[in-house]
Amino acid sequence: MYRLRRTFLGNAKFLPSGQLSPSAAAASRIRDPKGFSLIELLIVVAIILIIAAIAIPSLLRARIAANEASAVGSLRALNAAQITYESTYPTAGYATVLSGLAGTSCTPPGATGACLIDTLLAGGRKSGYSFSLTGTSGTPTATYQFIALPLTPNQTGVRYFCSFADAVVRVSAMAISICDGSVSALQ
Repeated sequence: MYRLRRTFLGNAKFLPSGQLSPSAAAASRIRDPKGFSLIELLIVVAIILIIAAIAIPSLLRARIAANEASAVGSLRALNAAQITYESTYPTAGYATVLSGLAGTSCTPPGATGACLIDTLLAGGRKSGYSFSLTGTSGTPTATYQFIALPLTPNQTGVRYFCSFADAVVRVSAMAISICDGSVSALQ
């Protein structure tokens, strides 16, 4: 037992009875930590802040990429809905408003509420992007264009998307006001 104590207490002085000397006992009580020091806690907090500073920009870029992917998917759904709408209601042509592609009472669907898209998308906002249906003309309506703009540029998205009756999703780094063949197709 004497050797075991000696290994744990280092060079502590022992009395002939095998007990620690009073000064060694006091020193062992002082060295016995009960918690963390302020400096240790500050170091841990600093490390956490450094890791967060590295991770947050990556998370923001991931959110922007997810919003852009959602916008592209929404434009594809809107194009499919327009094609279905035009096939179903040939005397009306394409829908002239987003709400015409949606609907809340779908029994039966009609030209004013075809129930082809969800009501969130029909409201014009989804996943950080604003959607608009413009460029409708003719009777029956023979043309349309969808434009998707980020709600907060450089935060919810960095690219602008559009599509028209050819159903090709197009992309631009600049804001889009008219969607035509001059806007680059999404690769």
